Amino acid sequence: MSVSVSDLRGDGYVIPSVAAKASFVRYVWGDEMIEGYGQCGYRPKGQQDSLLVADMIDIASKTDVAAGTCQPIWVSVNVPSDAVAGVYRGTLTVKAAKSVKMTLPIELEVADRTLPEPKDWKFHLDLWQNPYSVARYHGTELWSKEHFEYMRPVMKMLADAGQKVITATILDRPWNGQTEDAFGSMVTKIKKADGSWEYGYDIFDRWVEFMMSVGIDKAISCYSLIPWHLEFDYLDEASGRMQSLKAEPSSAEYKLYWGNFISDFAAHLREKGWFDMTCIAMDERPAEAMQAALGLIQAVEPDFKVSLAGNWHPEIEEELYDYCVAFMQDMPDEAKAKRHSKGKISTYYTCCAERYPNLFTVSPLEEAVWIPWYALAKGYDGYLRWAYNHWTADPMTDTRFRTWTAGDCYCVYPEGRSSLRFEKLAEGIQDYEKTRILQEEWLSSGRQDLLMQLDAVLANFDYETITAEGAAPAIRSAKEFVNSFISVAP
Repeated sequence: MSVSVSDLRGDGYVIPSVAAKASFVRYVWGDEMIEGYGQCGYRPKGQQDSLLVADMIDIASKTDVAAGTCQPIWVSVNVPSDAVAGVYRGTLTVKAAKSVKMTLPIELEVADRTLPEPKDWKFHLDLWQNPYSVARYHGTELWSKEHFEYMRPVMKMLADAGQKVITATILDRPWNGQTEDAFGSMVTKIKKADGSWEYGYDIFDRWVEFMMSVGIDKAISCYSLIPWHLEFDYLDEASGRMQSLKAEPSSAEYKLYWGNFISDFAAHLREKGWFDMTCIAMDERPAEAMQAALGLIQAVEPDFKVSLAGNWHPEIEEELYDYCVAFMQDMPDEAKAKRHSKGKISTYYTCCAERYPNLFTVSPLEEAVWIPWYALAKGYDGYLRWAYNHWTADPMTDTRFRTWTAGDCYCVYPEGRSSLRFEKLAEGIQDYEKTRILQEEWLSSGRQDLLMQLDAVLANFDYETITAEGAAPAIRSAKEFVNSFISVAP
C-alpha cells in the first residue's frame, strides 16, 4: 500500500503536494504504567502488562497491510508562509495491489497569521540528545562521517521543533551509564608527567558545529561538574592509562581537577565565539554540592553561565542563569519575574517521577500538547526533558526499558522517524507561540480585558485539573479562545 496527498487548492493559491506528507504509523511495544504517582525504578519483565501502541511515524513510502488489520496514517502539511488565508481542498489517495485505489477528501483552513521560523520561537525547548545511541544502533564508528550522516535527520527534526540547546558532555558517564548507551566525554583531559594538564576539544567542536549546522545554535549545556558517581576521568601520561579521580566537590582534589579545566575551557570557548552561549550544567544535585561547584566556577571564571535541572533551591537561584525545576516543585512567581527581568531562563521538566503529564509511549497524546501550555500558564520560558533519543536495544519495535515506563528514554526513532508524541509536543509549542504573540499585542494595546480572559483560560492548566479531568478539556477551551482571534478568509 502507498499513500499520497495532492495539491491543496484555495481561492487563487495552491499549497503544493511537496508541502504535504502522508506517513504510515507503526505499532511498537509499550507497557502499562504502575499504579500511583511515580514511574521510576526497576521494572522486571512481566511486572506490567505489555501492549502494542501506535506511535512511530515511519518514513517508508510503501508498506504491506494484512487483510482485516488497521493501518493508521499521519498527514501533515507544512503551510508556506506566503499562503493566502482561506480554505484549501485536496485528496489523500490510497493505492494497493491489483489496482485498488481510493481517495479521501482533505480540507485545510489557513489563518491570516504567520508563525516565525522555529529558530525564532521564544519557547525554550531543551530535549537532551544522545549521539552515542545513534552510533550503536547503526553500528558506525563514533564521530565518523557515517555517524554524522545518520544523526542529521534525527537532529533536524529537533531543530524544526524549536530546540534551543546542544547537549554536550565534558566527562565520562555523567549519569553513571543509566541508559542503553552511556555518554562518553567530548573533551580529553591529559595529566602530563610533570603534573600539568592538557585538554583536547576536537570532538566537542565537531559535535557543536554539526548541531549548529542543523539549526540548533542558541545554547550549549555541558554536563557535568557533579556527576552522580563523583568520579572524574583523565589520561595519565606517565602510565599511558585512563584513570579516574573520586572526589567530593568541597575537596582540594576536586578544585584542582576542575579549576584548571574551567580556565582552559573558557579560553577555548571564547576563541570559538561560544562562551556567551555556553553553560556549565548540573542536574538533580544537592544544594550543598552545587554551592561548592558554584564557588569554584566563580573563583576561576566568574562570567561562566551555570544551569541546573533539579529541585527548587532559593539559596542558589541568583547564581543560576538557566534554572529548570521539577514539575511538582514549582518556582515562585516573583522569582520567575525577577529572573525574566534579568534575561535569565526559567523552565520546568518532567521525568519518570510523573505519571502525568508525560511523554511515555502510553501517555494520552493530549498530555504532550498540555506540557507547553502549562509552561505558558505558570510563566515558564519552556520545558526540559532528559530524553530525546536514548534508544533502547531495539528502538524500532520495543520502547520498553528495564528501569522506567516505556517511552521514557526517547520520543523519536532512528533515521528521522518522528512519533505521535513528538508531533503533539510540537503542536503545543506552536500553541504557546501563537498565544504569546497575542499576549504581546494585547499588552502593547492595553487590552486588559482580553488578558484577564486569557488568564482565566490558563488557570485550567494545573496538576489538580489534569488529575481530575485529563489534559483534553483545558486544551480544548484554550485553543477555542485563541483561535477566536485568528480569522480565516471566506
